[in-house]
Amino acid sequence: MESIDWGKLPFGYYKTDFNVRSVYKDGAWGELEVSSSEYINVHIAATGLHYGQEAFEGMKAFRGKDGKVRVFRWEENAMRMRRSAEGIMMAEVQDELFFDAITSVVKLNEKYIPPYGTGASLYIRPLLFGSGAEVGVKPSKEYTFVVFCGPVGPYFKEGFKPVAIQLVSDYDRTAPQGTGNIKVGGNYAASLRPASRAKDEGYVSVLFTDAKEHKFIDEAGPANFFGIKGNTYITPKSKTILPSITNMSLEQIVRDLGMEVERRPVAVEELSTFDEVGACGTAAIISPIGKIFDRTQNKLYEYGTPGVAGPISTKIYHTLRGIQEGEIEDKHGWNYIIEI
Repeated sequence: MESIDWGKLPFGYYKTDFNVRSVYKDGAWGELEVSSSEYINVHIAATGLHYGQEAFEGMKAFRGKDGKVRVFRWEENAMRMRRSAEGIMMAEVQDELFFDAITSVVKLNEKYIPPYGTGASLYIRPLLFGSGAEVGVKPSKEYTFVVFCGPVGPYFKEGFKPVAIQLVSDYDRTAPQGTGNIKVGGNYAASLRPASRAKDEGYVSVLFTDAKEHKFIDEAGPANFFGIKGNTYITPKSKTILPSITNMSLEQIVRDLGMEVERRPVAVEELSTFDEVGACGTAAIISPIGKIFDRTQNKLYEYGTPGVAGPISTKIYHTLRGIQEGEIEDKHGWNYIIEI
């Protein structure tokens, strides 16, 4: 194994030694199999390729200060993948198989778990897709479940520093009664063009407005949006937003700190009233936002001191990270310790 500079890892694919797989046929999941190949043989008529029967999850394993390896809230990821499967009529992966798969892949690739204190973690990617052959538009009868992993650094190269994002209303990530609330690949495909344009124009990501009226805040690229106003944590509520496990955890943390939580529609005009804003998700945990540029209205919103994350965002980021790494008491029982 080559020497890894853990502190300089990007957020990207990193080849590890093993992944695990299971195939659903004849109404049942097969045994979990270990593979050293990065490739999957897929039928040319697989529904995952033609009709978008595909869903995935993102999780992380952390090596704590005590040397123990923790996985954060895996049951929530398993539950969300089942909702995604139900949403596009795929076979559902039950807790036992999901748990066996993620713990197996972590144990098999233990040497790739970054050391404590490096700022890196082991990213875990469960993937489910229709692998059976169909030419007519209908659900597959066969599905493949795969879990792979790899060490990653910060999602944004800026790390935990405020970023500039672009508010867009001329692209929609998902339809009002579509698949925005489940984690399927089509939602991300729809975000690629506006995100690429934003990066070309000097912004790290996009903030979508709602697809129906373009009056309310929706997803922050691949993450949930939140704003801090006084002693209140505010995050958008909509059927087109993916329920973020990180956001749900942050809501509990701010309650523990004595703050109020509001999950409700957030109008674009309200952006000017926040003390702090950020994006949150598994990949970045929290990415503080320093600037939001409304591309349609040619209007700029700025927050806090340039280059410095706000005090509440900083507090809740370090609290959540501390829980994940075993520095802070896990009083809600969010971590599962993998015995290696």
